[in-house]
Order: sequence, then C-alpha cells, then structure tokens
Amino acid sequence: MTDSVYYAELTPKAFRARLAAAPIAYLPLGTLEWHGEHLPLGSDGLQAQGFFERLAREVGGIVLPMLFLAPDMRFEIKGAAYFGMDYFGFPGDEAHQLEGSAYWVPDEFFAQLMEHCLAQLRRAGFRIVVAHGHAPSVQCVYANCEEWERRHGLKIFSCWREDESDGLGIQTDHAGGNETSLMMAMHPHLVHMEYLDPDPSVFPVAVGDEDPRTTASAERGQQAIALNLARMTELLREALATI
Repeated sequence: MTDSVYYAELTPKAFRARLAAAPIAYLPLGTLEWHGEHLPLGSDGLQAQGFFERLAREVGGIVLPMLFLAPDMRFEIKGAAYFGMDYFGFPGDEAHQLEGSAYWVPDEFFAQLMEHCLAQLRRAGFRIVVAHGHAPSVQCVYANCEEWERRHGLKIFSCWREDESDGLGIQTDHAGGNETSLMMAMHPHLVHMEYLDPDPSVFPVAVGDEDPRTTASAERGQQAIALNLARMTELLREALATI
C-alpha cells in the first residue's frame, strides 16, 4: 500500500486497499479568500486538509482534493456585490472587495454540489464522509446532514464540538487566534506575521475574533490538533464498527 493518503495520488490498487481498510472520505471545504495580510488565500482548505491528513494516518481513509467554491453572506451596495468579510471585515458600514477572494456561490448551488459529491463518493464505495473547513460550508453540511445521510446511505461528520469556548477548535474564527495558530502548526512557512501592522491599536483588516498578533502560536495550534485528533479518532472508530 502506498504511503499517500491523498485520493489524487492513489493508484487503483492503493485505493482499493485504503478503502477496504477504512471506507472514510475526508472532504476539505476550502475557499480562495482573504485571511488577513498574514495568511494565504487558501487557508481554509489548507487547514482542513492538514488536519485530515493526520486523521487519515491515525484512523485510515482517503483525503479528497479541497473544494474552493463556497457559500457566504452576500451584500449588494450601490450595484456592487460584496461577500463575507468584504463587508464584516471593516468598521461601520464600509465595504471593500478584498484582494484575492474568488470563491462565492449561492447556498443552493453549493448544496447541490455537495450532494453530487456525496453521491459519487457512495458510488465509489465510501460509507463515511468527514467534511470540514470554511464555516458557511460546514453550516450547509449541518443543515442538510440528516437528509443526505438517509438519501445516500452515508454517515457524515464535521469536526466542530458543541462547545468551542476554549479556543481549541478546528477553524472557529476567521484568520484570528485560532486559524492563525492552526496554520502556524501545520504550514509555518506560509504564515507571515511580519505583514501585520505592529501597532496594537490597529486591528488587522478583515480578521475575525481574537487578534492573532497576541493570541496565536504554533503551540496553541498543536494543542488544538491533538485535542480534536483524539476526539475524531474515537468518533470515527465507533462509526467504523457499526457499518
């Protein structure tokens, strides 16, 4: 069996072996979206993919290529469309198109895309799907999960817990202390804290929740990964035992 856990890298022989050992598909729900000046535009998918690689090596299963189309809030101002942090990342009612963001699709389209993905994964032999990443994408999964499970004969999971107040979840803010810590732990070469304004009175543009300059660290990211890896490993092993 190949050492790779990535779907796109597997030969049919390696695919059959990994599927037989653990029919779990991991789907990173990504975007190409501004995540502060300090993080890459693909941060959502990179975090989910990085966590899934660790989970697949622990439990088994196969990591799919990341999606980059995703739903989000849409606002129209003076005839121009703004999405997500284009609007909420700035003070007052000011809105700006954030550089590099190119991901938005309507909720209904994304739900249809997800359902087609699930149908194809079930056809390929998977019995469990873990989908996680960009928050509005995960929320879509939650909203449709029961119907999709019933329709496609799958068990579907995300990685959020009921209580994320300890700040140690997987992708629970927008480029703030949580996501920046995860990126520091998984992809440190892609994090550039030096690109942020050193003035503590100037909050980073289009960053949500905690100020990453004072709350983010690789250690915090590793702690979040370890906590959630243990939790998801237990959940998925229980699910494997029932299929």
